[in-house]
Amino acid sequence: MKNAVNDGVWSGSWVAERLGVGLTGDDGLPALLGLALRRNPKRAHLLVSNVLGKHVPQSPAVVYDHGFRLGRRVAGLLGGTEAATAVVLGYAETATGLGHAVADGLGTAPYLHSTRRPVAGVARAGGFEESHSHATSHLLLPEDPGLLSGSGPLILVDDEFSTGNTVLNTIRDLHERYPRRRYVVVALVDMRAPEDTARMERFAAEIGARVDLVAAASGTVRLPEGVLEKGQELVARYTSAADAPSAPDASPRTPGEAHRPERAARVDLHWPPGLPDGGRHGFTPAHRTRLDTALPAMATRLAEALPAGAGRVLVLGSEELMYTPLRLARELERLLPADVRFSTTTRSPVLAVDDPGYAIRTRLVFPAHDDPADGPGERYAYNVAGAGFDAVVAVVDSAADTPALHAPDGLLARLAAHVPHVLLAVVPSYVPHAPERPAMLPEPLRGPAFSSYAPEEVGWLLQDLSDVTLEAPTEEREEAIQGGGAHYAESLPVEYQPSEQYQRLFHAALDASAARIARAAGAVTELVLAERSPRPVLVSLARAGTPVGILMRRWARFRHGLDLPHYAVSIVRGRGIDANALRWLAAHHDPRDVVFVDGWTGKGAITRELAQAVEEFEEKEGITGFDPEIAVLADPGACVRTYGTREDFLIPSACLNSTVSGLVSRTVLRADLVGPDDFHGAKFYRELAGSDVSGAFLDAVSARFPEVAGSVGAAAGELMAEDRSPTWAGWRAVEHISEEYGIQDVNLVKPGVGETTRVLLRRVPWKILARAGAGADLDHVRLLAGQRGVPVEEVDGLPYTCVGLIHPQYTRGATGADGRAVTA
Repeated sequence: MKNAVNDGVWSGSWVAERLGVGLTGDDGLPALLGLALRRNPKRAHLLVSNVLGKHVPQSPAVVYDHGFRLGRRVAGLLGGTEAATAVVLGYAETATGLGHAVADGLGTAPYLHSTRRPVAGVARAGGFEESHSHATSHLLLPEDPGLLSGSGPLILVDDEFSTGNTVLNTIRDLHERYPRRRYVVVALVDMRAPEDTARMERFAAEIGARVDLVAAASGTVRLPEGVLEKGQELVARYTSAADAPSAPDASPRTPGEAHRPERAARVDLHWPPGLPDGGRHGFTPAHRTRLDTALPAMATRLAEALPAGAGRVLVLGSEELMYTPLRLARELERLLPADVRFSTTTRSPVLAVDDPGYAIRTRLVFPAHDDPADGPGERYAYNVAGAGFDAVVAVVDSAADTPALHAPDGLLARLAAHVPHVLLAVVPSYVPHAPERPAMLPEPLRGPAFSSYAPEEVGWLLQDLSDVTLEAPTEEREEAIQGGGAHYAESLPVEYQPSEQYQRLFHAALDASAARIARAAGAVTELVLAERSPRPVLVSLARAGTPVGILMRRWARFRHGLDLPHYAVSIVRGRGIDANALRWLAAHHDPRDVVFVDGWTGKGAITRELAQAVEEFEEKEGITGFDPEIAVLADPGACVRTYGTREDFLIPSACLNSTVSGLVSRTVLRADLVGPDDFHGAKFYRELAGSDVSGAFLDAVSARFPEVAGSVGAAAGELMAEDRSPTWAGWRAVEHISEEYGIQDVNLVKPGVGETTRVLLRRVPWKILARAGAGADLDHVRLLAGQRGVPVEEVDGLPYTCVGLIHPQYTRGATGADGRAVTA
């Protein structure tokens, strides 16, 4: 086979004859497109572009000019004023080079393409899903956070426009963050069905924006009934046949062939320092000018390295790296009398069939060599083997210049098995300008090195301060806190060691309430999945939120088979949330998917703290998308919309400290230990392992999931139908109690079973208010109060089951309400 597309034979006829798939539309469609079969269970056929420079080697002038002319058409459509404010966004991986060329045609537009390669230290400006693709997640990682925030038109470029789903997902995602009045969708071919066109029109009307479309050709794909099943059967049949030596899968098969030595000579391009290798982090008109200036010299170096007399040369890009090798190939085409072609490798799995009527004649298979975020896997180069090339110039970025590239089964060896001469040109991977703070934040702490939880259950975005003495007697801490000499987060209370009687109360309470907690955990998780994100990133507020976050994660796995990410972060009243933890989350996940989790609400102080902290973080960092509303197991304070119940009942994880929270202390924020670029701190109490019931608590609740599964659906449905708007009834109740008991600081009033328990375990209590008639839910409160000499006062009509009052004028001579010393 010399050419991927032979004259006189349409490269889609093989698929059309066997599956009944056909193209209707503009006369030029067959010249632009061929057909192949995907190795993909979601869609049978693949439209193979002859002018994209991805699967089919093509003249670089043809590839570039198609994109450039589309850019000129967009400029004419917009007019000079709007074109001057436009931003171009291309899709990874197939349209990264096409989008660049469209931006070149516009002339003044900066360019960004989506990427599937996360980059540490670069915050996400957005992301979206491509539903039919084999690799769906797209990230937007501009170096300039303001690149997408302007009001000018956004130009979205893809190679084909099949249903419009990907574009709709993108516009929907970005319009919520950066609303604008106009979008232009650009594609080589518009193959939408009439219903897809109508859906796009309705969507534009819904968001109040104009959406135009510019394409080189248009038509539709005719898909007969059962095409997916027939396509899968064909793929299976021809995949089995690919084991034959004459099969079009041109990867070496025998042991001897698989270890042929690499024959790739490096060519130093003398790449301009600091020039981006493409649009992964943004590419401006100034960058384009620098590249234009440097291209002739770089192409000359390539030409001089090629063997004399090479008549047919391929410049082969690498996945998302399309624009730089395309421009090099175009410049090389001008310099040489040879037939220069351009294409790139891809992660798209396609069946190869060596037939003139099929678009993918051969394929080379090799392992990924750029340490991809989705893990190791196969990559492909199509229509290279057997195409008669005398030389191949492989162009990769430095992040992809790894041992896997040079391995016996790597890309270079695969090329060398089929092409006489292989050159390698490595372009420096562009690293965005480092911010003042370190770009690399540490990875989350995980058990068993930190916490007794399994490593997959939670990652702690904290630093380990286990070797630092932070504990102080409760009385000293209280005096310092109330006297203004210290913040409560600057030290830790001595860990309360429960008596045997108290431990028995904990286990009895757990046995009595496990099903109730399981039901609430399931209900709040269902609300999150239905209303917040189909694949949420759970972020617990350490430490009370952490067991609840794990239970929600377990429910999502039990009920829906989801393996949700879960982290724990620090938030400190009066100091806000850990901004470095938010930066880490934004660099690794879409902030819109983050759901903050806590155990319960009291008066809502942390709810307000989080809302204010997120607002300040967005203003300072320019990173948006975090929703500050907390999801909680119980919301007795009526402070949030996402909860499992609003009843104030005993959650046994509130009965203990670290021994029910993975042996992790409450979080610490002290200037001499936590710098501006550090996560907040915490301790891991390994020495308390003998008393640890963290796993027992989780397992006891999880074991009740099957029992409550039926009622959870009904409970979640009822919650979704209710008006769950926060009423802040708890805050008003606390203000009333504060006035009634002469306490001038609402922070000394701790409502609810959980907060009251914390008062008895960590602070100096004054008295406990209990709702008249409260039963077993308060057994542990009464026991702790008795141990500390604190009266329990029954109150009619109390909106909470109980309220803990911290001593309002504490000195070490007034430990309890009657001045007696605290008992252990």
